[in-house]
Amino acid sequence: MRQNLVIANWKLNGSMELVHEFAQSWDALDNSNTEAVLCPPAVFLAKAKEAYPQLTLGAQTSSAHTEGAFTGELAASMLAAVGAQYVLVGHSERRALFGESNSIIAEKVVAAQQAGIIPVLCVGETADERSEQRTEEVILQQLEQSLVSADLARLVIAYEPVWAIGTGLTASPEQAQEIHKLIRGWVAQKNATVAENIQLLYGGSVKPANAAELFQQPDIDGGLIGGASLKLEQFQAICMAAQDK
Repeated sequence: MRQNLVIANWKLNGSMELVHEFAQSWDALDNSNTEAVLCPPAVFLAKAKEAYPQLTLGAQTSSAHTEGAFTGELAASMLAAVGAQYVLVGHSERRALFGESNSIIAEKVVAAQQAGIIPVLCVGETADERSEQRTEEVILQQLEQSLVSADLARLVIAYEPVWAIGTGLTASPEQAQEIHKLIRGWVAQKNATVAENIQLLYGGSVKPANAAELFQQPDIDGGLIGGASLKLEQFQAICMAAQDK
């Protein structure tokens, strides 16, 4: 049986004080059937790992490069050295605001895996693409082009409909399950055993009020949580919903 996974993506928010608050309750967030991962801004990773070794940490992005003249970039190996075990790759904000293409994301996935970090590939369609009934086409293209050289056995995939991120809108459980089933089916065409074991997450305005119904879907193995992950009580409730699956 697949372990549930819940990831807190703090984005450009948070502090070491908030890391401390989460660390004090980590045992309640992280148990045998559900793993919790904290993705604070990268500047907090080293201190967080040193002060709270019980935390499972992730980075919000990493470079496709391993070294060189790339001012401001952080190599996956550097993030691994300060405690990151996971890294988000291809988040819609990185695609839209920083121009990351599927080809760049493919390089980032490989670089992360080579550094021993598990990439969490984010895929999702915009509101226009959904209204044009292109959701499946967009998702499959993102998978094909972003995972062209990836080891699918060392990967997490998160479906985040762009129209649901930070908007208060959420895909219905049925809509989310439909796309998660599509993704697992795509993986199964590559490797049926990997498809059975790969963790697929849902992200997009997940809250305590809707988490349980989303996580009960057969192909949803947890969530990638944005705004609600900045409030310990809300994130704890979401983790409990995953634990109860």
